[in-house]
Amino acid sequence: MQLTDYEKSLRDGMNGRAKAQAMDLLIRYGEAVGAERLIETNNVAGAFNASSPSTRHIVEKGFDAVYSELNLDSDEVVDVPHVEANTCQLITGIDNDNWELQGASREMVEQQRASERYLGERGVNMFATCTPYQVGNVPVQGEHCAWMESSAVIYCNSVLGARTNVEGKESTGAAALTGRIPYWGYHLTENRFGTHLITLETAVEDMMDWGLLGYFIGEQVEEDRPVIEGLSHQPDLIKLKHFGAAAASSGGVEMYHIPGVTPEARTVEEAFGPGRPVQHLHYGAAERRATFESLQSATDRKVDFIMLGCPHNSIEQMALIAQLLRGKKIHPDVALWVHTPRAIKQVAERSGYCDVITQAGGAVMSDTCPAISRRMPEGVRVIATDSAKQAHYLPAIANVQGWFGSVQHCIDAALTGQWNAEV
Repeated sequence: MQLTDYEKSLRDGMNGRAKAQAMDLLIRYGEAVGAERLIETNNVAGAFNASSPSTRHIVEKGFDAVYSELNLDSDEVVDVPHVEANTCQLITGIDNDNWELQGASREMVEQQRASERYLGERGVNMFATCTPYQVGNVPVQGEHCAWMESSAVIYCNSVLGARTNVEGKESTGAAALTGRIPYWGYHLTENRFGTHLITLETAVEDMMDWGLLGYFIGEQVEEDRPVIEGLSHQPDLIKLKHFGAAAASSGGVEMYHIPGVTPEARTVEEAFGPGRPVQHLHYGAAERRATFESLQSATDRKVDFIMLGCPHNSIEQMALIAQLLRGKKIHPDVALWVHTPRAIKQVAERSGYCDVITQAGGAVMSDTCPAISRRMPEGVRVIATDSAKQAHYLPAIANVQGWFGSVQHCIDAALTGQWNAEV
């Protein structure tokens, strides 16, 4: 790889052992993917916090050991300095406030809190959400980033027009200390053009519709780049958030274009650049129904647990949930967990939304979600969720039956204890 003089000094240890180990990792990574050089980045979103029982044996050696092994792939324990790039922590494993409800131990909570103090002293911002773009980390078009989390990456590339590949704990750990990431994949303009044309032949309106569309497209294009035409309206953050999360779950989509909506394509022709579609797919009523049915893994209509907020809820979603629950009570056999970033939870608390949800019998959670924490109420057999991503992952992760539908469907199930939704 071609390195600048500064990058060579990092590699050679002139700026400390931690940055030397970080550069060693980035060089190995870059060579493995055929990158010719590194690119500067000042925006890193990764997983740094130690909040899992699997890290306990490393934590006993100290948090430098945790960062060295998990974020630098280093056998040598190095003294970790302040980060070089603006860096934030993505979603974690434990809600620091609701850990007892999650069934976490006090020991694990104290381990997470100590890890957060360690990371904060080194400049890692503890956003603790899978949607950093909802709480202040909003890169500009063309900005080179190093982000983890599939739903965040697809939003970053597509909606914001910034540039990142799906990174891992190690590459984001190294990027945070060096301000560098290999220049390959979606950092290159030639790799950002569309591959498949998707024509909509049915209305795609609410959040559930966008989740269904994303899930259909991900299954069809896998890791390629869809271009969508035929929209009837301008989608908002919430719809694009759920669309991207679903497409990244059923396939491996990291970028898409909606001409006139996403920033890198004003027209279909511009979305494909010098290329042509390798396939032209159509999405109509039959495809919508088939996708909806494929997301239902449950047969028992008696539900135990409702999970809302994957990706984490926006303030508008919190307001809607409160509106649907106001003056009502959740069925005594059902648990409702509503997930939102901690920063948005504070706004929801001041707006009265959290009080409405808790008075109805629900819980407002931050920092994590059941798919990451692997924690749900004890004895859950049947879940319902408004997230195509959770409907895809959670039944397999937790060995439960799963229903997928709209927010209204899920609130109805929370109130009645029964799943009554149809497509």
